[in-house]
Amino acid sequence: MARAPKSALLVVDMINAFDFEGARALLRQARPIGANIRALKARARARRCPVIYCNDNFAEWRSDFRSLVARCTAPDRPARDLVAAIAPSPEDYFILKPKHSAFYETALESLLEQLRVRRLVLCGIAGDGCIHATATDAHMREYDVAVVRDATASQTPARNHTALSHLEAAEYATLCVTRGTRF
Repeated sequence: MARAPKSALLVVDMINAFDFEGARALLRQARPIGANIRALKARARARRCPVIYCNDNFAEWRSDFRSLVARCTAPDRPARDLVAAIAPSPEDYFILKPKHSAFYETALESLLEQLRVRRLVLCGIAGDGCIHATATDAHMREYDVAVVRDATASQTPARNHTALSHLEAAEYATLCVTRGTRF
């Protein structure tokens, strides 16, 4: 019997200061998915699957991931509690990205190759932006892609539903829920 492909959990854009236009609406939708992302991380670790944070660099080209986490958990940041609750552990990987897709002009593909990953489980924000773009690019690279519906958020539930339904209808990704996610 063939072995299932190795999986990785991609946590997209959750390390976030939420200081942009539309951020309040997105944060309102993102708060409830924090517990599910924590659960996914625990399940991925239990299965020895890598957890990879793929995060916007917010055009701060001299920044690094640790300083981004520090900035987003500062006392004056509206999502500091959410970011702190799902912040990366020392064993997690991170990719800073300049645009929507975690593949665009990043080292993600090289990292996945080195880790021998062929299945990606995506969660984070925004379902109608960076999750959609990353899932589409992963599909084009022939990865098996799953998007965790209850661990993904957009500015409105309707926008999230439309984007994720498109991924499923186009067969770019399968949709699942936290409890049923396989690694």
